[in-house]
Amino acid sequence: MDSLKAIFEGPFVHGFLFVALALFPIVNPPGMAPIFLNYTEGLDDSTTTWLARRISMNAFVLATASLIIGPYALRFFGLSLPAVQIAGGLLLATAGWRLLSKGQEDSAHRAPAASLEAVKSGAFYPLTLPLTFGPGSIAVMITLGSSLPDMPGGQALLNAAGAIVGLAATCVTIFICYSQAVRILRWLGNSGAIVLQRLSAFILLCIGVQIAIDGYRGLVPIHP
Repeated sequence: MDSLKAIFEGPFVHGFLFVALALFPIVNPPGMAPIFLNYTEGLDDSTTTWLARRISMNAFVLATASLIIGPYALRFFGLSLPAVQIAGGLLLATAGWRLLSKGQEDSAHRAPAASLEAVKSGAFYPLTLPLTFGPGSIAVMITLGSSLPDMPGGQALLNAAGAIVGLAATCVTIFICYSQAVRILRWLGNSGAIVLQRLSAFILLCIGVQIAIDGYRGLVPIHP
């Protein structure tokens, strides 16, 4: 029993659970699948699958860079984590607002009219950043990365390894939810798909606003 407890309290499992449990509600692959479909409506299955794979890979690279390089990059540019949260939160809220206000009309002309190269060029922006892996996710990875130098060498490596495995599991979930988005929403029907897309856009808007508020509180502490 003590050995099992030691395993769950170890640095590897701590890093895995910290990233997996903190990232999943923010990334929210099932909830973001309708947003992905809104941007890719009219594309064939092979292109949609390619985009889903590319987005999950982009998210993994971006998150790993945030974990390893993020804390040093903030210091180099003289930026604070709350400033990143405010800027990223506003960007995410803007994207959510555009999706909420334009909805189906925006997707009706975007994907079919655009060239295949133009559609693929959006795999990183806006589909990966900020819609899939946004400022909240980056803040989680930078926070974990900032704590690694304070750990003993062995624990820091195990913690980072666990975080990367947790990140990989999250990215696999992104790929599955995005690549199967058409089938899931087809099962819901046209009305259900529209409702879910609008609801997801509203949640995205709220997440962006909340991230910006958290950043503001970090810059200007609120006293009772």
